[in-house]
Amino acid sequence: MVQLYIRDLVGSITRPVQQLVGVQKMFLKKGEEKRVTFSLSADDLKFYNADLKYVNESGMYDVMIGSSSANVKHVSFELVP
Repeated sequence: MVQLYIRDLVGSITRPVQQLVGVQKMFLKKGEEKRVTFSLSADDLKFYNADLKYVNESGMYDVMIGSSSANVKHVSFELVP
């Protein structure tokens, strides 16, 4: 199983350290490798802010992918308006 997490590094409210946004289940034979692709859009970054509006905020985000929340690789990006 491959899991995709995001983290908003500079949100206006406290957000989860690792928010699960995608999962792909696959079966591999010993030594087999497969490429996994996830699509992440600006809508996937939305949350309810302090005014209870469903928004996404510009800023820095971490994307984490791995077999579990304890075993991930990180990459960062910036969402711009």
